Amino acid sequence: MSGCPYFQRKHLLASKQQVKEDDVDGAQSGVNKASKGGIVYGDYLQLDKIVSSQLLQSELKGNKIHDEHLFIVTHQAYELWFKQILWELDSVREIFISRHVRDERNMLKVNTRTHRIVMIFKLLVDQFAVLETMTALDFFDFREYLAPASGFQSLQFRLLENKIGVPDSQRVPYNRRHYRDNFRGQDIELLLQSEKEPTLLQLVEKWLERTPGLEEDGFNFWGKLESNIFEGLRREKDKIEQKPDSEMKEELMADFIKQKELFTCLFDEKRHNHLLSKGERRLSYKALQGALMIYFYREEPRFQVPFQLLTSLMDIDTLMTKWRYNHVCMVHRMIGSKSGTGGSSGYQYLRSTVSDRYKVFVDLFNLATFLVPRDWVPKLNPNEHTFLYTAECCDSSYCSSEDSD
Repeated sequence: MSGCPYFQRKHLLASKQQVKEDDVDGAQSGVNKASKGGIVYGDYLQLDKIVSSQLLQSELKGNKIHDEHLFIVTHQAYELWFKQILWELDSVREIFISRHVRDERNMLKVNTRTHRIVMIFKLLVDQFAVLETMTALDFFDFREYLAPASGFQSLQFRLLENKIGVPDSQRVPYNRRHYRDNFRGQDIELLLQSEKEPTLLQLVEKWLERTPGLEEDGFNFWGKLESNIFEGLRREKDKIEQKPDSEMKEELMADFIKQKELFTCLFDEKRHNHLLSKGERRLSYKALQGALMIYFYREEPRFQVPFQLLTSLMDIDTLMTKWRYNHVCMVHRMIGSKSGTGGSSGYQYLRSTVSDRYKVFVDLFNLATFLVPRDWVPKLNPNEHTFLYTAECCDSSYCSSEDSD
């Protein structure tokens, strides 16, 4: 009987049933701590305030429009994420301001929080897809109830721009007026205060100026790089001149002249400062040197974490540009060439903000302009150049209670 397939199958099913019962018993073995009092989910998150804050203007006017709810929730979600970005950004800036970044172990914290800002911005860029499930006609049904409210009036986004480092001189005027003219009272005070605080750009600039290896009496990266590049260019010119006369030779020589002019400009501090005064460059001459050194030696232990930070800063700029572009496309799709609810030219104004004027770390993008063959980069000797492997550490800073967050 033990060999009977029927009874074998029945025994197997009984065993499986017993296992399921045991699993159920295990799943129900917990204790409901909420029944004993204390804070619960809704209270902790203040959900009564959050989920009751969607006040439809169309409903107040007696003409409730379904899609206005989506419009409000989406923008409230944006503002909550802006708040989190500001929270992370302020913490990163404080690490730089308090000079805790001199202890390079804190750079992991800086990188983690900066990368978190990047991930939030990716989410914000993708969030437009939800809003775009609403058609232009759906938006038109309640748009009249929004005026004179406008997305330009987002205080948190303007604070974010200021704290990252969007220069006032590069801002596109809003109806020929200063951007602060669209705010009132305490909001103006907050904006003025943010303009006086050190920006992330300024703090990163000071940090880059301290890049180990830039010292003229030490490794002297900049001096060696200049010498190597112009020696490399001399060899390139010799190769071109040895070629027989042809159209190809003329093209190669024209490209060579452009390359030489490019690097002559790079190593001309007065030229750099002139471009800085015009807003075409954002970093100091010394900071640019530090950034390029990190770029070239990114595979070395000392520069791997700094390179990750520079990459994240470019990611932030890229994603903010994508966010602006997605906003422009959505507005164009929803209202065409009509004026904005706040009185701006709408699509035309927003389109003018999608440019390098609002790119804070544009110099980091331009580093790729100065790429050279690896054998032109000054060689490092690990036995001689110990700064590549010995990071700055200051236990009193690292373990400070002020930096415990």
